Amino acid sequence: MKILKIVGIIIAVLIVIAIAIPFFVDANTFRPKLESELTEALGREVSVGNLTLSLFSGAVSADNISIADDPHFSRSAFISAKSLKVGVELIPLIFSKTLNVTELTLSQPQINLIKSESGEKWNFSSLGAKNTSAPKETKSPGNPNLSVAKLNVNDGKLTVSQLGEAAKRAYDKVNITVTDFSFTSSFPFQMTADLPSGGTMKLDGHAGPINDENTALTPVDAKINVQNMNLATSGFIDPAAGIAGNADLDGTMKSNGQQAKVDGTLKATKLQVVKKGGPAGRPIDVKFAIVHNLVKQTGDITEGDISMGQAVSHLTGTYDVHGKVTTVNLKLNGQNMPVDDLEAMLPAVGVILPPKATLKGGDLDVAVTSSGPVDKLVSAGSVKMQNTQLANFNLGQRMAAIAALAGKNTGNDTTIQNFSSDVKMSPAGTEAENLNLTVPAIGVLTGGGTVSPENQLAFKMKAEVGGMGIPFGVTGTTQDPKFTPDVKGIASGFLQNALQGQGGNANQQQNPLNSVIGLFGKKKQPQPQPPK
Repeated sequence: MKILKIVGIIIAVLIVIAIAIPFFVDANTFRPKLESELTEALGREVSVGNLTLSLFSGAVSADNISIADDPHFSRSAFISAKSLKVGVELIPLIFSKTLNVTELTLSQPQINLIKSESGEKWNFSSLGAKNTSAPKETKSPGNPNLSVAKLNVNDGKLTVSQLGEAAKRAYDKVNITVTDFSFTSSFPFQMTADLPSGGTMKLDGHAGPINDENTALTPVDAKINVQNMNLATSGFIDPAAGIAGNADLDGTMKSNGQQAKVDGTLKATKLQVVKKGGPAGRPIDVKFAIVHNLVKQTGDITEGDISMGQAVSHLTGTYDVHGKVTTVNLKLNGQNMPVDDLEAMLPAVGVILPPKATLKGGDLDVAVTSSGPVDKLVSAGSVKMQNTQLANFNLGQRMAAIAALAGKNTGNDTTIQNFSSDVKMSPAGTEAENLNLTVPAIGVLTGGGTVSPENQLAFKMKAEVGGMGIPFGVTGTTQDPKFTPDVKGIASGFLQNALQGQGGNANQQQNPLNSVIGLFGKKKQPQPQPPK
């Protein structure tokens, strides 16, 4: 019984000590030291709110914390958090009032990332560098000898913007875990976040040592997984490009601080390539490899295999994200691609067929180069399609207004033996030259013209039928094309033929007027016979 009483007394004394210690160890006495060490470590002015000591958890908590931004970017806080929890070693703290930090936890922080106008630096690039704004006694010549066993960011919000622009992308539920953190060595980390407009992102790997001149150039080796990313708002693609849709991405990123190699696979659904296009009717798979120069903010696309079913095209080239709008110089090449697999892609590139019309069968060849800023991109090249059908579209019926082609019945499905053209696409619309269309039921149609951004057609064409060249125009829209005879062109053609044939036998010469009249389906009136 005496032993139990002694144990009870000891426990009671320990409880009293535990309750009393926070009163004679005022955690706020360590606030200047904590602020000073954090300021020195980060190279930014750090302010910490009221401190309280929790003996049982071995931690010092602050009501608020604020880390100043680089003054070249903003006068607002770079990071502000509702609370900061600092894990400490209790024995040195209690008996010698020495502050040894073992863990840092930021709760619900607001993190503001700002990119310079040139795109070469971020507002976090100078983190850990020499602090020019702090008092002289806290200035640091570079990376300090600071290490933390564990660093956590819980339920944060991260905004990304470019200097001089009001638009911001917000990433919610940002959680970061770093273990064995040190400025001078590599450390493991994990990061998860909710992307703008839905979707999630996860990074898992190693980073460090911290670059003491530009934190953004710190080496990183990590795996990246993105689910249901909104391509237009996520920030992975310049919004000015007009690309939209959702995508899942799995890849790896390896950076030595100067050059980053990124490769992986991407699966896009409802992809839209041009601003006035529509979503693709089926998913698209992309296998990619990129080498990115972190200093110059330029890169090479060394692999870009784009697959839709059995149709595969290859995208290579360079890009430059230096500045406000990304510029590119790209080549797209696809050979013998099944039209059936590509048909669902037409809305994504702004090609709109007549209602209910579809392309079936055959192969497509494409060779196109694209260059310039992505918001004013110019693409030029050639397109060739063979042995396909434009189903549910009777071209012969549509061209019946041209009487010389009346009776040329293509049926409900128009068979196309060959289609080829040189094309140029820009914000002003699409230009087609050297257009050659072979429709067995009609003949060979040649010419060229334009398609406006509103899909308005303006083409001058010629049909080679029965040895005659019949000029006609195509107007209307891609959804409802109008075929009309070029009266002036027809008359000029026949007149020229008549003049060229004046030297022949008059009895064998054909009256050009008869041909013109016949072209419009009008019969020659019989001449009155003299009375017998």
